[in-house]
Amino acid sequence: MARATCGIYEALWLARLHHGSARSLYLHIPFCVRKCAYCDFSSWATARHDPLLGAYASALSRLTWQAHDAGLLQGLETAYIGGGTPTMLGDELAALAGGVRELAPGLKELTCEANPDSLTDRLLGRLSAAGCTRLSLGVQSLNDRELCELGRLHDAALAEERLRAAVASGMDVSCDLMCAIPEQTEMSWERSLHTALSCGVGHLSVYPLQIEEGTPFDERYGASEQPWNDSSVQAARMEAAGRVLSEAGLARYEVASYAKPGKECLHNKAYWTAVPYLGIGTGASSMLTREAYERLVSLAPQLPQAPGDISRIRLTCTTSRDAVASAKSFADLSFDLEMLSPAQAAAEDLMLGMRMVQGVGPGLLVHARTQLGSAALDEAVDWCVDRGLASWQGQRLAPTEQGWLLGNELYGRLWDLAPDEVLEA
Repeated sequence: MARATCGIYEALWLARLHHGSARSLYLHIPFCVRKCAYCDFSSWATARHDPLLGAYASALSRLTWQAHDAGLLQGLETAYIGGGTPTMLGDELAALAGGVRELAPGLKELTCEANPDSLTDRLLGRLSAAGCTRLSLGVQSLNDRELCELGRLHDAALAEERLRAAVASGMDVSCDLMCAIPEQTEMSWERSLHTALSCGVGHLSVYPLQIEEGTPFDERYGASEQPWNDSSVQAARMEAAGRVLSEAGLARYEVASYAKPGKECLHNKAYWTAVPYLGIGTGASSMLTREAYERLVSLAPQLPQAPGDISRIRLTCTTSRDAVASAKSFADLSFDLEMLSPAQAAAEDLMLGMRMVQGVGPGLLVHARTQLGSAALDEAVDWCVDRGLASWQGQRLAPTEQGWLLGNELYGRLWDLAPDEVLEA
């Protein structure tokens, strides 16, 4: 029975690896009123009334429809408009979301990221009317001293008020909170968590601050380890979040995300479960099957053909925001590429799958065994289990709490199964 079940799961997994189109869509908005001190995302400070915003949004709409007409978005299930600060676009964001809903009326989930300082009541109404089902608010903290240190534009009172307004709109609402940050204490962290919960949100993403190279935080704090950001503080804050959120009825489903039943972010889950996705916009990333990539090449003839032994292509758009805004088609865009063999893709899927509470199932494990070899896979799995990073849950291999805290070791060991170097272009 177990062997037959594995066969069914493996067939479903293999079908996923050969989708002829993207099942998820990401649109990147690279504009912010002001860059936060910790941020290294692909975004730039831009005046609210800069005409570039409208031109860029129009270009994303144009490119999305071209992808749709080429069959690249057949069966689209989730879409996510992120940034940057998408809500800077105002009514143009609602128009962009409405266009996505029009080309894919069967979407299971349509998410827009939002910042409290630019999420007006008018925009809430427009987004809901456009078919947006989910909002993700970048709150980061509900403590004024911490927000000031982070360089956020909003204060705690505005963030709380906007969270409540978003929940009242009827859309599903997620709140992002950051821990191990300057001025934060154990008490203030738990107070931020409780305040967000009191607003009625059904999803929280919690993550420790990472001091990224080249940011103002790196210049200010990067020379030495900060006591408020060391690994023990990060672990303690994440453990506290797990306790507070689980007591409130939210279950962890991904390394940094908790949700009430039925409120998980389907788009985020797609990233960790080998669902092909298309990213449009400067800095946006895509992960496509060979079959879907061939459709993209029909729109972007400047892209190279994939060699015969390649099954997965990852792309990052390197075109500037100004050039994206004036692009007439995908032929006007530039990309960095990584091309993965079936074995490399299997190792990547193992690594990414272990970000999920459910871990990896029998279908992927059987597929990985055929691609990577039984001996190599068994050795890696035993290594992870022996060190307490993973455990068997029936037929599934799942991360442990220790695996969450030592994620780099867990993910690194599984990625090490990948043979050779990834081909770049």
